[in-house]
Amino acid sequence: MSTTDRSPADPIVAATASTGTPSLSVVVCAYTMDRWDDLRACIGSLRRQRRPADEILLVVDHCPELAVRAAAELPALLPAGPPAVRIVANGERRGLSGARNTGVRAATCEVVAFLDDDAAAEPDWTERLLAGYRDPRVLGVGGLVRPWWETGRPSWFPPEFDWVVGCSYRGLPEQPCPVRNFIGANMSFRRARLLAAGGFRSDLGRVGTRPLGCEETELCLRLTADTPHGVLLYEPSAAVRHHVPTARTTWRYFRARCYGEGLSKAAVARRAGAGPALASERRYLRSTLPRALARGVRGLRPGAVGHGGPQALGALLAGVAVTSAGYAVGLLRQDTRADPYRGSPP
Repeated sequence: MSTTDRSPADPIVAATASTGTPSLSVVVCAYTMDRWDDLRACIGSLRRQRRPADEILLVVDHCPELAVRAAAELPALLPAGPPAVRIVANGERRGLSGARNTGVRAATCEVVAFLDDDAAAEPDWTERLLAGYRDPRVLGVGGLVRPWWETGRPSWFPPEFDWVVGCSYRGLPEQPCPVRNFIGANMSFRRARLLAAGGFRSDLGRVGTRPLGCEETELCLRLTADTPHGVLLYEPSAAVRHHVPTARTTWRYFRARCYGEGLSKAAVARRAGAGPALASERRYLRSTLPRALARGVRGLRPGAVGHGGPQALGALLAGVAVTSAGYAVGLLRQDTRADPYRGSPP
């Protein structure tokens, strides 16, 4: 979940003296052959950027078969010309955090952007991200993640919970402004800052298909704590399209992801303190969800159209309850060093 910490009118987002456009490495992390078509579309979208990345790194997370296929087939599938795709094996423990850290170390440019292997960037994505770095106070720039529902959005699935499927949700700002953290499918940082902060924590976040997260939140909190006047800038015009497969449109996945978010948030709160870790969630509960619930109640009226009806209202209430339960369970655990997510539901 990613929400604002400052008003869009905050003067910290004002432009300052230009420092020029930095060089850009784009890191794509992949762990399975099952997303091969998505990966092709992802890399293809990077090769069609109006402002090409200076390098593209595909980090393969402990899947030798994927590394072999990517090396053999990607060059022939992509249009000729720079940048070439450099394939790197994850040199850390299995998981998204380790793969991202491997990509950061292998990158050679001033800015490192991360794009999910099942997402495709709009043609102006790189230039929109890089424009934010003209302000030297900007530590990172993140953008909008639009869901692409393979079989259409379920009628019961509330837009306020699109973070469940890794996408931007109703309630996020519609104009550029500072935020607490980014959505992992579409984010970038100054590489030097990432390295100085120690990168992503490998004891947080997704490993394989476990529906967990918050490694981005924890990193962003560390970055801004280390640089009090630094800014994490949300730029909604820097957009990507995120594939949402049928398997993620079920109640079972919704429940597991909400519970996992609660567990993950508890782990972040233990490290960063409940104040910073939950500030945005408190605003989400005070502002975004009450408006969503009001729309849900209106949807119960006879003849109401476009509000989702009783199923959407039930999903809103259940999502809050299951996420809260995961958070409570996460706080009760005393020893999470071996596996902070032990016991999460399937």
